Amino acid sequence: LTRTALRAPRGSRFGASPSSSSILSSWNKNATPFAANSYSGPAVDYDHFTHGWEVADIDDFTKAGKYYMQTFNKISPKGLAKFPSEYYDVFPAEDAGSRKAHAIMLRSHKLKEEEVAVSVRCIARCGAGTNNIPVARMTELGIPVFNTPGANANAVKELVLCGMFLGSRRIVDGVNHMKKLGEEGVARERVEKDKAKFGGRELKGKTLAVIGLGHIGSITARDAGALGMELVGYDPGLSVNSALKLPRDMMLADSISSAVANADYISLNIPYIKGSPEEGGTHGIIGSDIIRHFKPDAVLLNFARGELVDSVAMKDFLDAGLEGRYISDFPDDELWNHPNAVILPHLGASTEEAEDSAAAMAAETLRMYIEHGTVRHSVNFPDTNLPEVEQSCIRITVVNENKPGVLSKITEVFARHNMNITQQINQSRGPIAYNVIDVDPSNADGCNLKDLQREVTMLEGCLSSRVMFGTPGAGYARNVNGEYKV
Repeated sequence: LTRTALRAPRGSRFGASPSSSSILSSWNKNATPFAANSYSGPAVDYDHFTHGWEVADIDDFTKAGKYYMQTFNKISPKGLAKFPSEYYDVFPAEDAGSRKAHAIMLRSHKLKEEEVAVSVRCIARCGAGTNNIPVARMTELGIPVFNTPGANANAVKELVLCGMFLGSRRIVDGVNHMKKLGEEGVARERVEKDKAKFGGRELKGKTLAVIGLGHIGSITARDAGALGMELVGYDPGLSVNSALKLPRDMMLADSISSAVANADYISLNIPYIKGSPEEGGTHGIIGSDIIRHFKPDAVLLNFARGELVDSVAMKDFLDAGLEGRYISDFPDDELWNHPNAVILPHLGASTEEAEDSAAAMAAETLRMYIEHGTVRHSVNFPDTNLPEVEQSCIRITVVNENKPGVLSKITEVFARHNMNITQQINQSRGPIAYNVIDVDPSNADGCNLKDLQREVTMLEGCLSSRVMFGTPGAGYARNVNGEYKV
């Protein structure tokens, strides 16, 4: 157990959280995250590192003030470079030793609850999907999960365009045929005669149906339009930002079936949601009831999720013996060797640029939350954009169950401690509520945040709290089944 009484020195940033603009500035200029404006309030008493550590390691975890960032999978060094080494210690899970992570960063690793230490404040995936993270359980624990929407959009879009060419010209069959002729030593003699087996069609003037008009779908439509294709789209949740990216002459359909009815190519760009369409999910959403609306020579491009397509229904369509094609970026036990299917080994985001972009976005998102409290790109917490903290104030965040009466109990605790709340923001999303409270402790009889934090955190319905002050890595508390853990 250690207790810290600290007054932030003038000229340091250990007393208040930087604004969104100051953090972005520090990223762009590679400055330290605690280098602007100083806290000018009274001395502060608060707890840190009292749980989750071996007593023998007490010297190690109280020496330096750093945030511990634990990684799974190989993360782009360019992304990890976003964490200033003065304040962040980044290490892979296998090298953690006695260090307990404050945040987790991963790609495809299937995260288990037991891998999430009680000290973990947040989790970020370098990618759009979060099916490998137990999001529902993390929500119950009050831990935000972040993703990186759009970071790999260009890489996936380029592969979708490649898929259209693969589905138009039988290029893969032609390459394999040339290898066979080469082995037989008759390539020069047979090439002109045999090329007729691999005829195709052009994309110009053909119709592309884009199902899902988010980051990937919208730029796929844009670039397909530049190739001279006719465009139709469907997205019941189309955002204003995505709509502005669409070509002006793109037609919007009112259902998937109407979108695909006259399409030569169909691009899937929707998320996978567990459950059938009747249950509100997207598992098997491209089934026989949709496929029966396909043109006989339609090409389906699936670079979203393999489970979106009913493989048996798709096989029936391809077995019809016409010129229909299926191009997928996911393994498929039914269609892996079908002559009218091309199955790729999940290459969509496998470019150096996409991995750099996703890692950088994940790192910046984590820093915004850890250093400032801002929430963006979260799949389970409400978006929360925060203003700058006054120099005389301290920022405290509280995560609680979204139930009536909890917020009033939280503010009552601050009143009992004679803390003047200068600014309070409350946002909610589903079962979770996120509170950001800026307090001016100048009227308090001593700034004992240690007792205040414990009282707030142990309120019924509260899950965790953070005092964003002082030593990096300090000031985080959890209510775990009625047990107070700091």
